[in-house]
Amino acid sequence: MTTIYNFSAGPAVLPKEVLQQAAAEMLDWHGSGMSVMEMSHRGPEFMSIIAAAQSDLRELLAVPDNYKILFLQGGGLGENAIVPMNLMGRKPQPATADFVHTGSWTGKSIKEAKKYGNVNIAASGEASGFTTVPPRDSWKLTPGAAYVHLCTNETIDGVEYQFAPDVALETGDAPIVADMSSHILSRVIDVSKYGVIFGGAQKNIGPAGLTIVIVREDLLGHALPICPSAFDWKIVADNDSMYNTPPTYAIYIAGLVFQWLKQQGGVAAMEQKNIAKSGLLYDYLDSTDFYENRVEKGSRSRMNVPFYLKDESLNAAFLAEAKTNGLLQLKGHKSVGGMRASIYNAMPIDGVQALVSFMQEFARKHS
Repeated sequence: MTTIYNFSAGPAVLPKEVLQQAAAEMLDWHGSGMSVMEMSHRGPEFMSIIAAAQSDLRELLAVPDNYKILFLQGGGLGENAIVPMNLMGRKPQPATADFVHTGSWTGKSIKEAKKYGNVNIAASGEASGFTTVPPRDSWKLTPGAAYVHLCTNETIDGVEYQFAPDVALETGDAPIVADMSSHILSRVIDVSKYGVIFGGAQKNIGPAGLTIVIVREDLLGHALPICPSAFDWKIVADNDSMYNTPPTYAIYIAGLVFQWLKQQGGVAAMEQKNIAKSGLLYDYLDSTDFYENRVEKGSRSRMNVPFYLKDESLNAAFLAEAKTNGLLQLKGHKSVGGMRASIYNAMPIDGVQALVSFMQEFARKHS
């Protein structure tokens, strides 16, 4: 049977070991006689699950003690509205949020933020077709901004920050908000450089339906009056993510993924694997004129690798033959076309090697 490798951008591949453990525990979690999906979220069984997940995530990312870890619903797109509803109230109204525009997901964030305050585009990669991260010295930030929003890995455009933003921005006390949905836990980060980190789970953490928010404690308690209680970070934090029923099964799977990451050696070890995987694919793309990657080398994503066939009339054949060879979900996002290989933590290097071998053979046959 052909080995299947799933390159979906999200919901994305999960570690096989995690799926096997979840299957084994589906009907009876640790002798409780219940599936996790059947448990009361306030019962001792689930309370132990969520406590372990939070503790393991704090350990993996070395989250400082003055940050809260929240488990929310709404996904990354929902959080694009929840962020301004929680942070615009830090400043006199109407407040301003700064954005560094690096692609499709930043664009969605900008659209949402405009509903709750003013938006300043501090820098933009649009002129380059969103193929690069604007250099830090080009950012035109707003004195007194409520916050500065970055999408540190653009899933669709394949652009990733390869530098950490400054703590001492010229805006004074403006916290940096980072949407890390598609590369959280794939590389070592210094959480203290950010006021807020958030991400939808369905890339590197678990199934869709869970959103992780890591927020510095001094940023709690500033929600606009229109913010729903279930999305007010202070209320959620005060209730240990139990203000409403959390996405229990998604949190359980996330907890298994966190345990798996620790078994792999943690985030630092995973980063080295991701450097090797992405390097293998980019090295091939750079060696051939049959395919092309359009992202500037210093801004390339390790997680999402978009590429194009020089002869796009071959796209349908490429996808069909890839599927026959067990390489799935390689079609690029409809907004940009082409192809995209998402190679998250759970994608083994064998999958990338299989993709490169197929691409080489396809190019040979169709050249």
